[in-house]
Amino acid sequence: MPIGSGRIDPAGQDADTTLPGEGFYRFLRYGHILSSLLREFLETSFLDQLVPFRLTRSQFCFLKLIAANTDLQVGELAWSLGVSPASSSKNIDRLEELGLVVRETSPRDRRATLLSASPAGKNLVCEFERLKTAQLAPVIAELGEEKTAELCDLLQDVCLKLLEQHTHPDAPCLRCAGYFRQDCAVEELQGGCALKPRRAAEA
Repeated sequence: MPIGSGRIDPAGQDADTTLPGEGFYRFLRYGHILSSLLREFLETSFLDQLVPFRLTRSQFCFLKLIAANTDLQVGELAWSLGVSPASSSKNIDRLEELGLVVRETSPRDRRATLLSASPAGKNLVCEFERLKTAQLAPVIAELGEEKTAELCDLLQDVCLKLLEQHTHPDAPCLRCAGYFRQDCAVEELQGGCALKPRRAAEA
């Protein structure tokens, strides 16, 4: 019996309650497929193409936030990404070792360590976005503005409905991968955005 048809209970026995219809399972199916495509083809594979050394998605997330801000402190980065100071330091060490991030002592407070993206780090972020845009923009353009707007509205409605059903952790949101906007309803529900610039990055 295919998933989504018939009446079954968790033990595999017939039940009186009908499971959701095909539309429900179709949504789950294509939702999972879209998620995997965005992660694998538009993120992981692009990193593999751009970076001649091993760089994890988490480390790239660190780099994107650092590149979007000027003089970001190490403690701020750990809090923003919802990780421990030890985990944050380990990832920063790796980015610094690769020449993508510069770590300096604050001239205003010798106890504070400031982070900034090196020219190579900024270039990597820009190239990543360029490559992603080149791959995805034609697909979105083919949908047309009307269908794209309708799709985005539907996705937003589903995301907000799902988020409203759960208690959110006491940590900033990382869900948009850095494609934030000032009026983000998800940020409002989550209580803050981890990837939104806090200080304007230098050109």
